Amino acid sequence: MAVMDATLPRARFARVDKSNGILGWLTTVDHKKIAIMYLFTTFFFFIVGGIMALLIRIQLAEPQNTFLTPEQYNQIFTMHGTTMIFLWIIPVWAGLGNYMVPLMIGARDMAFPRVNALSFWLIPLGGIVMYSGFLVPATTHAGLLCPGGPGDAGWTGYVPLTGAHYSCSMGQDLWIIGLHLLGISSMLGGINFLATIHNMRAKGMTWGRLPLFVWAQEITAALVVLASPFLASGLAMNLLDRQIGTNFFDPVNGGSALLYQFVFWFYSHPAVYIMVLPAFGIISEIIPVFSRKPIFGYKAMAASIAAIAVLGFIVFVHHMFVTGLPLVVQTFFAFTTFVIGVPTGVKIFSWLATMWGGSIKYDTPMLFACGFLLMFLIGGIDGVYLGSLAVDRLVHGTYWVVAHIHYVLFGGSVFGVFAAFYYWFPKVTGRFLNEKLGKLHFWLMFIGMNLTFLPMHALGLLGMPRRIATYLDNRGWGDINSLITFGAFVIAISITVFMINFVISMRAPKTAPDDPWEGNTLEWATSSPPPAWNFDEEQEVLSLRPVRDKRMARKKASAGAPA
Repeated sequence: MAVMDATLPRARFARVDKSNGILGWLTTVDHKKIAIMYLFTTFFFFIVGGIMALLIRIQLAEPQNTFLTPEQYNQIFTMHGTTMIFLWIIPVWAGLGNYMVPLMIGARDMAFPRVNALSFWLIPLGGIVMYSGFLVPATTHAGLLCPGGPGDAGWTGYVPLTGAHYSCSMGQDLWIIGLHLLGISSMLGGINFLATIHNMRAKGMTWGRLPLFVWAQEITAALVVLASPFLASGLAMNLLDRQIGTNFFDPVNGGSALLYQFVFWFYSHPAVYIMVLPAFGIISEIIPVFSRKPIFGYKAMAASIAAIAVLGFIVFVHHMFVTGLPLVVQTFFAFTTFVIGVPTGVKIFSWLATMWGGSIKYDTPMLFACGFLLMFLIGGIDGVYLGSLAVDRLVHGTYWVVAHIHYVLFGGSVFGVFAAFYYWFPKVTGRFLNEKLGKLHFWLMFIGMNLTFLPMHALGLLGMPRRIATYLDNRGWGDINSLITFGAFVIAISITVFMINFVISMRAPKTAPDDPWEGNTLEWATSSPPPAWNFDEEQEVLSLRPVRDKRMARKKASAGAPA
């Protein structure tokens, strides 16, 4: 293997990062620094969104509660959902991908470093624009009272709730503009990931040797680039309806409110996979490492990720079964909803087969990976139920759907994020997160999540609608809601444990070796943390597990056997 002149990459990065301290971070185009800013920014929004979730749960903890007014509840409900999806889950995976994808493919940086920086800075800007709605005062317009505050039509922004005849609040306009900025960030980032993965892989890294996390980021980036323009078009038409009097979605003047739902869900169902496919990727990296086995069915795993992405575009109408569509249309999309469970099942069985007979080590990353398997499986089964026309008519718009989306996005995506945090923390910081606190974090989150979201299935079957600010005492929902609120605070305690763990670990010395878990992929071939130029040597890949190959060769050499 040829050793590169290390002064060349050092000189290159010295020219880029001329400033130190805060200015160096603000002006950096190093993918690793940008990724760290992604992670801190998105985690901040995660905490804000979590606080809003607790406010929602306090309001619903008992019947006819007056902790929040209906207007405040709608605003907090809207901003909670929007924050968790567009300011936490989607960009946190972009942040983790920013750090790890170049390392995992043996690249020096992302393909377009300055575009990468722009992609990041649009996220806090979009968040500020969206949250500035809290500063909007109540006004009157054309004799109509325009309430103050941010958007209040739910994270979906359905028309007519966001229509000009219903809502004239500037906060709703700021919500739309903020989402536009976040969409631009996602599309620029997606193009950057595609260019990086296609053009900057190490020598010998064919598509059949690509790490599954990189495969997941590749497919996710393609989904972002293909689907995000549809959300942008829907938001743009909505803004034009509100501001200049067009009638795209106004039925009174020849528009169609149903058109918004078609456009929105053509983006938002693929967006579910934008949020969860990277979790599939990281779980596919963690389980083999902690089971001491290669991934079972690598080609089937990669193909199933691609199949999920394709099918994600042809199941979106199952969100609209109660809108009066022709039965033949509903039947077709019910069928495709069941079909999309097949590639997901392939992945579940592949992960279980990888663990079967393995020498499993239940460190914290593996605990979160196993938690992901169980929770996402429940969320997936929920989705199969909702794919039935008869069942969907019964539980659509109830807390069953709330339970489903949280088992998928919290039990799936969030558990996957924390699995990645614990797995890659030594690589990023040179330190380990405390194992005892990590396991306490996992069990509190696992218990809290099930206390929170499992009873919502019962609420849905009992007929409790979602998006209501209060309910009567005689409905029989009070005790279950009290249990759910208790579970939400257990989740909050688990996140507090994680933050304490982070602070304690960052104050500890850097003791993590380059390859603490005995990993398989190229990020473990460089130092912890990596240098600005990533690798001192040009990487060459000869198999699916290049770092393991080198480690085994060193062990044979040290034992006196031929390498």
